[in-house]
Amino acid sequence: MSARYDVEGLVVVVMGGTTGLGLSAAQALVANGAKVVVTSRSEANVQAALDSLGENARGFAADASLPETAERAVALAVEAFGRLDALYHVAGGSGRAKGDGPLHEITDEGLRYTLDLNLTSLIASNRAAVKQFMKQGGGGCILNMGSVLGWSPSPEFFASHAYAAAKAGIVGFSRSIASYYAPQNIRVNVIAPALVETPMSQRAVGNEAIVQFVAAKQPLDGGRVGSPADVEGAALFLLSRAAQFITGQVLAVDGGWTVSEGREAPNKKN
Repeated sequence: MSARYDVEGLVVVVMGGTTGLGLSAAQALVANGAKVVVTSRSEANVQAALDSLGENARGFAADASLPETAERAVALAVEAFGRLDALYHVAGGSGRAKGDGPLHEITDEGLRYTLDLNLTSLIASNRAAVKQFMKQGGGGCILNMGSVLGWSPSPEFFASHAYAAAKAGIVGFSRSIASYYAPQNIRVNVIAPALVETPMSQRAVGNEAIVQFVAAKQPLDGGRVGSPADVEGAALFLLSRAAQFITGQVLAVDGGWTVSEGREAPNKKN
């Protein structure tokens, strides 16, 4: 096996690992010899994921925004596979339906919901993982799901300011704990996608104006919406032994989003 994807034997909790980016990563981890615990709010999604992942996977349905969910996931990993080597926190999502949006329109409910869903849940899962790593000794790995919207906004099409705040907070939080726990050999990194086709992104990928915007904003590979497979390789790398000397980093997997203007397709420029 290439050292690039050397995850064989690792035990990984994937919070939100039953659909989209989380399921894609869980499948890649298992295919490369890792063992996983996946969680989701949906019992049906958990069962479907476990059916596809096979005997080296466990999972249960619960709300990731509740601290006891992460603690239960870590306990299940230890009970089923003997230890915990890594956490990949993917769980999160849009708060638009609950009241996220431009700042002057955000409701109190939308703000709380979006921060709990994207930031509070992540802090809780990271805490559960770090406590287990310290109990075991020998270090560990955390990979957190950010977004380019945490520092590279799109005011016309993605004005969800509570969501952006949560994703920016993930970067600051992850770097802070990476610094604190590096002496314990606990690595913490962030992966930050741009627009990727997932259950969460259906509003955007179904909007022709946004798709045209993305053609210029994500110009790599013809200017397209990303797929979970585009993120999968970067996630496996950062979770693998090949990244054992990397911590406190934010890797944008964005098709060029953060280095592009996004107002005109490249082939139309002079």
